[in-house]
Amino acid sequence: QVHVVESGGGSVQAGGSLRLSCTASGRVISSYVMGWFRQAPGKEREFVATISLSTGWTYYTNSVRGRFTISRDNAESTVYLQMNSLHPEDTAVYYCAMDEAPRPGSLFSPRASEFDSWGQGTQVTVSS
Repeated sequence: QVHVVESGGGSVQAGGSLRLSCTASGRVISSYVMGWFRQAPGKEREFVATISLSTGWTYYTNSVRGRFTISRDNAESTVYLQMNSLHPEDTAVYYCAMDEAPRPGSLFSPRASEFDSWGQGTQVTVSS
């Protein structure tokens, strides 16, 4: 029902910054939870950050907390991921996803399998 498209990926050196954008189309409801995930070559897709579209509450995986900031602009149906102090370990394809039926714990314990709509990903490469 909801379609999302990511943009903003690129190549930077360690310590640099990037801002990813995720624009949603379709029937986006304020109760939805938006999330960012990433997948590096040979590794499982992992959670990065989530945001509640209604409250703006956010949650981050430990490895990015303090460096990444997720935010939303509901008027533009867009979610952002500001990534600062990037590490080579952050290199991955980053995906935006929408959870259209979040359970009470979805924001703080997100599971990729529970997200309904996924973008095609945007590549982030961080060199040392």
